[in-house]
Amino acid sequence: MSKPVVAITRPKDRAKKACEIVEKLGGSAILAPTLDLEPVNTESLKNLVARKDELDWIIFTSPTTIVSLNKFYPDFIPTLKCKLAVIGNKTGKLAEKNGLTVDLMPEDFTAEGLIEEFKKREITGKIIGIPRTASARPVLPQELEKLGNEVILAEAYKSLFPMDENAVQELIQKIENKEIDAITFTSPLTVENFFQIAENKEKLAQLLNDNLLVVCIGPITAKVLEKYNIAYIYPDTYTVPDMMELLFKTWREENE
Repeated sequence: MSKPVVAITRPKDRAKKACEIVEKLGGSAILAPTLDLEPVNTESLKNLVARKDELDWIIFTSPTTIVSLNKFYPDFIPTLKCKLAVIGNKTGKLAEKNGLTVDLMPEDFTAEGLIEEFKKREITGKIIGIPRTASARPVLPQELEKLGNEVILAEAYKSLFPMDENAVQELIQKIENKEIDAITFTSPLTVENFFQIAENKEKLAQLLNDNLLVVCIGPITAKVLEKYNIAYIYPDTYTVPDMMELLFKTWREENE
């Protein structure tokens, strides 16, 4: 059986582990980030840092949030005294590596999963800080406020259009040449930007459906793929390792 060629579209600074997993599972990885992340020191982030001692909870939704806070405010995380909620294993592990204790991580690694946990615990009347990207979905702060909490939103990093469009164009060419066996998407923007770069979106969607195994990290990203009428699969647990395990299991079953 030949080695599957797997396209990785996640940001470059997060792609190393994904590429390593592909190689470990017996595939070949092609990296073409359709999203770039840049830490930023915004006024809203300064405000959150200034109000640190008022916080009852802080929520980290991605590792990049932690990277940004450490870059601009290295004393912030070591002196946090509030409770911590995270979305995802990777974010939780990085928080613990930075000396924090994770008080809450939902089994469902989505904003909705975290909201359900806050509802179950009847967390209300609290001040909750959420440093994240401005392009994130509004559901988390909105629902937490509906529960009677005060939410301090802070932009900690920007989600940018790919800095290397040529790499994505080259990936599209490889897809047209049937040189790619599978493609992975780890966030809604990785899908949106991918199709924004494509000159013929309908043709690209057809190529994905006809020739590639499309795997995404979870239901939120899946909704964007549905918008482009693309067939997909995603794992029960929304992590990159589980996504890759599912990809290789499915690919081998289809190519035996």
